[in-house]
Amino acid sequence: MTTATAPTNFTELGLISPLLTRLTEMEYQQPTPIQAQAIPSVLAGRDLIAGANTGSGKTAAFALPMLQDLFTEKKNSTKSKGNYVAGLVLVPTRELAMQVANSIKSYASHLNGEIKTVAVFGGVSVNTQMLALRGGTDILVATPGRLLDLISSNAIKLDMVKTLVLDEADRMLSLGFTEELSALMALMPKQKQILLFSATFPEQVEALTEELLNDPLEIQLQSADASTLVQRAFSVNQGEKTALLAHLIKKHEWRQVLIFVNSKHSCNHLAEKLAKRGVTSQVFHGDKGQSARIRTLDGFKAGQIHVLIATDIAARGIDIDKLPVVINFDLPRSPADYMHRIGRSGRAGEVGLALSLIDHVDAHHFSIIEKKNKIKLDREQEAGFEVDETIEAYVPMAPPEGSGKKKRKNKAPINADIWSRDADSE
Repeated sequence: MTTATAPTNFTELGLISPLLTRLTEMEYQQPTPIQAQAIPSVLAGRDLIAGANTGSGKTAAFALPMLQDLFTEKKNSTKSKGNYVAGLVLVPTRELAMQVANSIKSYASHLNGEIKTVAVFGGVSVNTQMLALRGGTDILVATPGRLLDLISSNAIKLDMVKTLVLDEADRMLSLGFTEELSALMALMPKQKQILLFSATFPEQVEALTEELLNDPLEIQLQSADASTLVQRAFSVNQGEKTALLAHLIKKHEWRQVLIFVNSKHSCNHLAEKLAKRGVTSQVFHGDKGQSARIRTLDGFKAGQIHVLIATDIAARGIDIDKLPVVINFDLPRSPADYMHRIGRSGRAGEVGLALSLIDHVDAHHFSIIEKKNKIKLDREQEAGFEVDETIEAYVPMAPPEGSGKKKRKNKAPINADIWSRDADSE
């Protein structure tokens, strides 16, 4: 792998004038580090492994050069391609598919309607998406499951894919998507450009990239110590998390709060408990219908919803402008997911705050999260919620020797670096 040098302004990136005009309209002053390093290399046809913090402009880093390449090629070609796809972007969630597709369409505003972009994902009518794909599409943003459904219905083919992007690549290469990704890769040409973008690349994922990419350029810009994002950890007695959470929300009068829990049931249960303490909230998880999910997310982005309780479907790629606070009510199962969660705040240079509530059962797992992400946070205590004993001293006990089959009782969450597929990912 090789490293890259970075241009300092958009005019040096080699982008065509319609894209530069659009960037000026969007008030993009200068490229972010990931954009400055990635765009020229993608335009040169290189495979790429790009790691950078959430909110660092990764979508533009792959969308702009992809748009330019396809626009230039299309102007010089008159061939009818049927139900083709030229550029394929695979993402893990519905919300990210819509967000990426909308960003690409926005960047393409001055390309005279030449570049067709379609998003496909589960939870909505497949017939509508089949109609949108008639005649093919230049760029397809898709979740793997729905894409396979469309391929099986002969709505689209992948034999003309020129560029493949895995957005949130660590999740796309993880256990939950392995079979689907392998099936899709088998339908694409062997010769194609592959671009991997993510905020984190666990060791298990790095091994897989060697098999997929050809002499990739590697850009690693992740930093666990982003100056605009303050991370704090509050120790709390078991059973007092909800009371502390409600207290902090009321005390600080935060404009908006995104609270992460680990299950759909926990979303609903926490919302009910907060309501009894005078805190109104909405929930965001995979059991909500797609239209309801869109309304909830749009309402939160617009500031109409002040407290949102969500599962990890909100942890990946979702861009919420100037979100001030993210709270881990439940710790994420994977240390990598911790970075994705807290990255919803402190985006694009804005100041943000990430809080984690740590009780006795969480303590050991949080220490693993710190170690994996190379951070170390002081354990703070809120007045009126002092802990009864030293939480840091709690470590799950091993079963006695000779006790036969081991049981997981009162232990910290399993440290899973590879995610399993759940109903929140379509």
